[in-house]
Amino acid sequence: MNSAERKHKAAHTATLIFAGGLILLFLIFITVPLVSLFTRIGIEDMATALTSQTAIDALLLSATTATVSTIIVVIFGTPLAYINARIPYKGRNIVDTITDLPIVLPPTVAGLALLLAFGTNGLIGQYLYLGFGIRIAFTTVAVIIAQIFVASPFYIRQARSSFEAVDVDLEHASRTLGAGIFKTFVKVTLPIASGSLLSGIIMTFARALGEFGATMMFAGNLAGKTQTMPLAIYSVLQSDMSVSIALAIILVVFSFGIILIVKYIGSREGKKYV
Repeated sequence: MNSAERKHKAAHTATLIFAGGLILLFLIFITVPLVSLFTRIGIEDMATALTSQTAIDALLLSATTATVSTIIVVIFGTPLAYINARIPYKGRNIVDTITDLPIVLPPTVAGLALLLAFGTNGLIGQYLYLGFGIRIAFTTVAVIIAQIFVASPFYIRQARSSFEAVDVDLEHASRTLGAGIFKTFVKVTLPIASGSLLSGIIMTFARALGEFGATMMFAGNLAGKTQTMPLAIYSVLQSDMSVSIALAIILVVFSFGIILIVKYIGSREGKKYV
């Protein structure tokens, strides 16, 4: 082995050591805080904590509101994503930018904006309250609105990418065979894009389930009414840490499972086109 080969081998070894150390450091940084949750509570204590009224109310409310908000996002977000994927129009980039804005917007700013829009003295809320007696802020409806606001971009972005990946020639072929736009969408476009759309739905549900800041600002933290799992974790942290830890563990396990499912769906979609 000459000197050039030795230098190359030494450089390669040093790169591997550096890369391995960097990955290890990152894994330690991420996993140690998460693992610490599981070391602070036993199975029996966790079962007791999860049967408390606070935990049950938070679990039921979170599951219900996240499900409702996800359904609403899918119903309204699917046609919007398809339009943005297939129909060119002036201002489409602006629409896309506004659609993505909640992703980077601080949750507290989102909550304050919703409050100023739909509160009893808000831009829209004042007319609903004075004209019809409808109060939105600090209700369960406000929880759903906050979840829709922050979670909708996750589905709309994924749905648009899914529709853009569908071969336009397949849609044209369907229409030349006599199928209309709607039938082509249902029979051709949706089945092809279904895997990626499912990933978007799952991510949207997970984001809605974990929403905290906007919900706190717009819906408040009322037990049994607006207190979702993240808010319950925050509320009982001082009075009953076991409940906080138990709910946190559920969210961690659920989030981990969501990522695995999305990756599995993504890998299956990738194999279809190989």
